Order: sequence, then structure tokens, then C-alpha cells
Amino acid sequence: MDISFAGKRALVTGAGSGIGRGVAVRLSKGGAKVVALDMNLERLMELKREFPSIETVHADLRNWDASKKVIKSSLPIDLLVNNAGIATIDRITEITAEKFDNTFHVNVRSLFLVSQIVVEDLLQRKSAGAIVNLSSQAAKAGFLHRTLYCSSKGAVDAFTRALAIEVGPHKIRVNSVNPTVVFTELGKRIWSDPAKKEWMLSRIPLNKFAEIKDVEDAIVFLLSDKAAMTTGSCLPIDGGFLAS
Repeated sequence: MDISFAGKRALVTGAGSGIGRGVAVRLSKGGAKVVALDMNLERLMELKREFPSIETVHADLRNWDASKKVIKSSLPIDLLVNNAGIATIDRITEITAEKFDNTFHVNVRSLFLVSQIVVEDLLQRKSAGAIVNLSSQAAKAGFLHRTLYCSSKGAVDAFTRALAIEVGPHKIRVNSVNPTVVFTELGKRIWSDPAKKEWMLSRIPLNKFAEIKDVEDAIVFLLSDKAAMTTGSCLPIDGGFLAS
């Protein structure tokens, strides 16, 4: 499928590694001017060395005021990928206020902040735009010892639908992608245990985990004009997990 992002400026959060890095590179190769934001300075420097045309921004999205200044300095933005997120595995009795706040600050609050700034800019410029949020199959299904993570990703889906309704009349589309286990470095570490791996694979009809490229492809499509009539959707990339 021929997709070009020439003339577009894109912001990708959590772009230092994994899905975020892959999307940033794909958008850059597709002609977009890309701003890659991450809290890991070393990874941003590695990305910049390999892809000098990508603009890198160092920020911790848990800091509302500091992040707001950084994101505003990166405007204008036409395409936004809210990829920054963390995964937690805790029994309900082990969840502290600090763990709760950290998860929701990264997975939910930062998504509100970045989207708010980008949408405000798009509205002022009277420009069309597209936003893709990184959610999870955990937004739609329960998983053992993941009440905190599932709750945060459920909020991402709800935010996606509500924002799509609000900004749709202004030609701004908002969607999410909801992957199963993705074989990023983190995914490989979490699911390296053979018993745990086989349990999850047994629930996926395609009998395989997602690769980073599988998620990249969906995000690129949703950002592009090829998805001009798609908004408010939460797209599973789960090998059929949610259908079983």
C-alpha cells in the first residue's frame, strides 16, 4: 500500500525503543518530519545517530508542567502517536499509591496532556490531524495480577472513543491499537518463561505473538489518508485472542 506522509509533522512518545522507535523510523522513511520523545536520553542519542533527520526530545511525561513546555516547543504537530506506557504486574494487595499514580501518570495522564496540546494547536490552525493511542488487549480482557495495567488501558480506550466524538467535526481522527503480547525487548523478558508463553499462545488462534512490525503497520495505516473514514476505533492486533 502506497502511503506518504510528506509535508506532515509527527510526534511519537516513548520513541526510544520498541514500538515507538519502529513507528518513528517508519514515519520518517514515509516522508514525515518526526519528533521522537522519550525519557531515556541514551536511547534517544542512539536513535539520532542512526537517523539524523529525526528530531529528538528528552522529557519525562510524568512531569506535567515541564512536559507541557517541551511539547509546545515542538509544535506544530499533524500526527500524534501516544506510545509511552508502562506495564505492571502486582497483586491487588501489593498496589501502593505510588505504583497506582506512576501507572496512571504514564499510561493515562500523559496521554491527556499530549493530546490536549496537539488538539489545541490543530484547532487553532483549523487543520486536519490524526492521533493513535497505544492500548492493549488488556483493555478488553482481564489478566491475573494486572488489575492496575488493565484499568489504565481501559481508560485509554474510553479516552479514544470520547475524544474521537469531540474532535471528529474538526477533521481530527482518533483511534487506538490493542496488541496482544508484542516481542519487544520487554515482551521477550516478561514472556520468556515456557509455561507462561505456552499458556498465552494456547489462547491465540494464530498461535503466535505479535512482532513490532505488526503494530507499526496498523499505526501507519490509521495515521494515513487510507483510514480517512476510521475514527473512534480500538483495533485489536491480537491474532484472534479476543475472538476466542
